[in-house]
Amino acid sequence: MTAETLTAVREVLIDALELPDAPDALQPDTQLFGARPELDSFGVVALVGALEDRFDITIDDDEFGAELFETVGTLTAFVDDKRAAAA
Repeated sequence: MTAETLTAVREVLIDALELPDAPDALQPDTQLFGARPELDSFGVVALVGALEDRFDITIDDDEFGAELFETVGTLTAFVDDKRAAAA
């Protein structure tokens, strides 16, 4: 996972979910799904749309599940993988 992607994913999380956290508070091991009330079904839809827009990627329905949104790190690694596959 790149530092650049981690920074951008943090920004997207804070903006899309309207989190009160400072970006540095969201570490790779920060729990998301199940730990953040903001990440409900509507939050997932908003977050997926924001990630697709920010990183110019497409996240297929069969790609996102609880494991994708487990931590900031799992989400960042997924975005890195999607960007690498698109390059």
